Amino acid sequence: MTAMTGDRIISWHASPSVPRFRPPPGAVDAHCHVFGPMAPFPFSAKAKYLPQDAGPDMLFALRDRLGFARNVIVQASCHGTDNSATLDAIAKSGGKARGVAVVDPAISDKELEALHEGGMRGVRFNFLKRLVDDAPKDKFLDVATRVKALGWHVVVYFEADILEELRPFLDAIPTPLVIDHMGRPDVAQGADGPDMRAFRALLDSRDDIWTKVTCPDRLDAKGPPWDDFATAVAPLVEDYPERVLWGTDWPHPNMQDAVPDDGALVDMIPRIARTPELQRKLLVDNPMRLYWNEAS
Repeated sequence: MTAMTGDRIISWHASPSVPRFRPPPGAVDAHCHVFGPMAPFPFSAKAKYLPQDAGPDMLFALRDRLGFARNVIVQASCHGTDNSATLDAIAKSGGKARGVAVVDPAISDKELEALHEGGMRGVRFNFLKRLVDDAPKDKFLDVATRVKALGWHVVVYFEADILEELRPFLDAIPTPLVIDHMGRPDVAQGADGPDMRAFRALLDSRDDIWTKVTCPDRLDAKGPPWDDFATAVAPLVEDYPERVLWGTDWPHPNMQDAVPDDGALVDMIPRIARTPELQRKLLVDNPMRLYWNEAS
């Protein structure tokens, strides 16, 4: 299904199902975005996609429909390094959202402090060539060093085929690391396939590397019910229960040709976190420790 309005795309489900799985009280959707609204928050001139508005009112209505309590809003690449839309959403959340920023490496310390005051707790480095034109590792490392003083972490988004190339860069980052979508492994390879083995080696190299066990709709080429994803990811959650996070990825950037049902995404949770204890760590304890730490 492709949804277009003029030149602007719609990549989210108009009426997602209510999930059968009920998240534990206090559950956090730890990876989602907002698009605009475009009138007050224009998209970047460098944006690789131009979505319809998907603002905080829509996000928080989905949060409630799915049974979640909080959100971590990750700056969408279509907004570039202007974090105003994400900050606006955090401000409207009533304390129920935190954020991850995307910044120009030339950002001042004062500007970083203002982002912190606005609820940002991490910075994201994107290495997907289809989404960004430039990813200067040396400048990113400088930013990582500077945000360490704020108690932030670094979120990194990359695809499995460049993991080994990125290892020296990842090893040099002086803050906790969060890897988006497990570095996009080929889940058809299974839990012990080469992509997952390489990713586990990364997790084993440091005890402060976390990952988001997210996006079956992106990673499982066979489509719903995403059995390959469940098979490949459940052992990862069992083996690294203190370092996994989960999120919807709403409003699903660039997924306009295969829009997922957010209720079905939530119903994947008990297939990858197969006990109430694992579910609570994945959805409550871990994101609260990372994003709502008392000291932050």
